[in-house]
Amino acid sequence: MEFLLHILLILLVAKLLGECFERVGMPSILGEVLAGILLGFVLLSETEILTSLAELGAIFLLFTAGYKEVHLQDLRASSRNAFIATLFQIGTAFVFGFGLGVYFGFGFVESMFLAVAFSPTSIGVIVKTLIVLDYLSSRPGSMMLTSAIFDDIIGIFLLSVVVTMAQYNQFLSSIQLLVLAAKLLFFVLIMGILGRFVFPVIFDYVHRMHVKESVFGTVVMVALFSAYLAELFQLHAVIGAFIGGVLISNIPIAKIEDVQSKVSGVAYGIFVPIFFAFIGLSVNFSALGEVGLFAVLVVILALLGKLIGGFAGAKVIGFGNHESLIFGAGMMPRAGVELVVISIGKNLGLITDEVFSAVVVMVAVSIFISPILLKTLIRKKQGQESVS
Repeated sequence: MEFLLHILLILLVAKLLGECFERVGMPSILGEVLAGILLGFVLLSETEILTSLAELGAIFLLFTAGYKEVHLQDLRASSRNAFIATLFQIGTAFVFGFGLGVYFGFGFVESMFLAVAFSPTSIGVIVKTLIVLDYLSSRPGSMMLTSAIFDDIIGIFLLSVVVTMAQYNQFLSSIQLLVLAAKLLFFVLIMGILGRFVFPVIFDYVHRMHVKESVFGTVVMVALFSAYLAELFQLHAVIGAFIGGVLISNIPIAKIEDVQSKVSGVAYGIFVPIFFAFIGLSVNFSALGEVGLFAVLVVILALLGKLIGGFAGAKVIGFGNHESLIFGAGMMPRAGVELVVISIGKNLGLITDEVFSAVVVMVAVSIFISPILLKTLIRKKQGQESVS
């Protein structure tokens, strides 16, 4: 029963350190990753049970992102400008990541994993900063939010491509790309039919059931079913979880505030902290020390890729220089999807300890730097507007 003590320690230390970071204005994810690092030094090691719980954490992290943060109506209503800006910033970061891998002599698939890890943006870090500064409803603020959602969607697609490439350990041929696209489209089609015609009926029936927590239980079952179905299609479980979350995000019964609170409670109260702590536990500092220059370049290029790409994309859609810089800074933070990507790569044996540890450091640095830079730029902009 030693694993019970390990889980207890992970949750206890993760929550305490997460609270410390929240109190100084930083996301709790930093404390949760640090908890894994510290516990790895003194007590814990990777076990089969802990690995399984971490995989559940990744599934619930992506499911909750789709369930709570993505609204299909909002994406439909958004102009194509957000998508254009997204392509610029995600494309630039992707090229920087892939180029870095090639420069250091990585294989094609490993370079692709690094490129995909460079690409997404953390919605949570952005939203929190924008709310604090009362900037969410501004044109750059709303564009950041929509672009971050597109980031996650594109990132999930790129992840499915890279995971498939990992199975062949080479660039996909035209036939293989068509097979992957067919699998993904068929999976999305099945999930779309379920989301449009089946899930609403199920939730309507479940809502009338007398058994306690029936709606909440059904939401959790949709998360697990979506993840399992994706695995059957030889996609990764987190891809299915994300799509499942997006599809039930439009079902009013499934989005009752009480149910959302309970889903977040299970995800962020238990499984997600274990996942982030597991990431910290997996960091190999001795390996990181051997590739100091590589780690520094990962941090610099990952942040610059988003800043430069975001600035260029915002300029293309008509933003001024200062607003474009604000948009680029808002695209810099990483947190959830990136860590899921590299953990998958590490589990597949395609990401070395050096790459894994360097990307974890990049995520931590981005979470520190991005809100500070964003606050500085927004306050400067607001100060200029108040003077004029």
